[in-house]
Amino acid sequence: METVDFSQPIRQSSKGIIIIFAFNAYKFFKRFFVIFIAFGVSLARKKTFATLSPQSITLIIIGILIVLLIVAVLKYLNFKFYLSKDDFHLSTGIINKDNTIIPKSKIQNVYIKQNFLQQIINVVSLNIETAGDNKSEISIKALDKPTALQLKKELFNKSNISEALHTAIETKNIFFKVSLKRLFLEGVSQNHLRSFAVIASFVFGLYYEFKDYFRSLKLKQHVEEIIHLDEESILNIIILNSVFILFAVLISLLFSVLKTVVTNFNLEVVETQKTIEINKGLFNKVSLSLTPSRIQNIVIKTNRIKRYFGLHTLSVKQAMVNVKQRKNFVIIALEKEQLKHLVDKLLTNYTSDLKALKPKWYYKRILVIDMLVLALIINVSGFFIFGNMMWFINIAFIIFSILYVQITYRKSYYKIDDEFITIGSGFIDTTTNILEIHKIQAVKLKQTIFQKRRQISSVIITTASKAVKIPYVSEADAKSICDYLLFKVESQDRDWM
Repeated sequence: METVDFSQPIRQSSKGIIIIFAFNAYKFFKRFFVIFIAFGVSLARKKTFATLSPQSITLIIIGILIVLLIVAVLKYLNFKFYLSKDDFHLSTGIINKDNTIIPKSKIQNVYIKQNFLQQIINVVSLNIETAGDNKSEISIKALDKPTALQLKKELFNKSNISEALHTAIETKNIFFKVSLKRLFLEGVSQNHLRSFAVIASFVFGLYYEFKDYFRSLKLKQHVEEIIHLDEESILNIIILNSVFILFAVLISLLFSVLKTVVTNFNLEVVETQKTIEINKGLFNKVSLSLTPSRIQNIVIKTNRIKRYFGLHTLSVKQAMVNVKQRKNFVIIALEKEQLKHLVDKLLTNYTSDLKALKPKWYYKRILVIDMLVLALIINVSGFFIFGNMMWFINIAFIIFSILYVQITYRKSYYKIDDEFITIGSGFIDTTTNILEIHKIQAVKLKQTIFQKRRQISSVIITTASKAVKIPYVSEADAKSICDYLLFKVESQDRDWM
């Protein structure tokens, strides 16, 4: 493989012009998506839009594309980077020139991505993150893969984990590779309420934008003709609602399965002596490394159906990682022994054998109040929409509320030892949060005036990646936990990264 000299300013691949142009065009058309739909509907009906003919609109679009192409070329020509002994240097800008310098020691993560277009033209993008922002500071859009791997190695050359990365290159071992069967089972066992909410919000948003057009289709009349709906027939109403619910469940299930397969296609975990590398994706391929010293929290998730299939999910939280990339720091479809091995790899000396401590019963009271508030909101609007049918909906809601309160309280617990805090929570999913005490950034007590009278308090524990909560313990226990954690943080001479 030809070695690239990064000590001199260089540009990315010339194919970067295509990537930059496509990215800018996508952002432009996404921002004005509704206007373009309105263009299409108006042209289909009247053959014109605001006195503009189809030929004029075509010329306008071509002019916009030419401007975007010129911008892409200028961005490519003005994008240069190089490496010094201890820093990464980047020069960007068309009119306003920016020079960015990132010390290698401050780099949080370097990961390689490859979207569908990059796969076609055979380039990858390399993203560099530090702990100082909630997005990637640097994104090099077009490099050939050998160059990207070499740059990734050089970026960590003088950092605290250079030795680990050099060892990783020499002793890689594929520890876990997911099968299509386990991906399918993972999709089937997902929380489909979340998928239904995404689909419902999209459908309602689409209907709101084009409600006049949908009304002209007279869908309601067509459905009534097919079902032979009689307003006095309870059976037909039940059949219609059952068909709708079944259709919504099937669509949510299909959406969950497709999303799981596309996001985690060909998922593999590559293990080295000190690091773990995650590779996955169908249309958007990603490759990133996990080093224990950089990890702030670990989250383990499963549910009753997942446990039946032997599926567990491991999520890794790092300091201020790009929000859009957080979903990529997830390993799904793990067996129990594989999960335990990875936890032991990422968290030295962690044990789950400690006695679990429970929140006070006051937590149940808070959960009941939450359900009452939700019931009030549902009923205020529901009786105007469903009328007397709300009584049947309320029966189902009462059953759901009882299950929610009991299960959520049962799954809530916390464990604290000399090095780790473990916090359990969840309703449909069973969630376990694990964090190392020496990586805690802040600890505070949270207490309302009603809780103060009952001597109840919650403990909020913040790391560089997220905040977790020990809910509704006694005030004395909360203060003891707070004092203990602060003492451990201040008395340990260990870095949080």
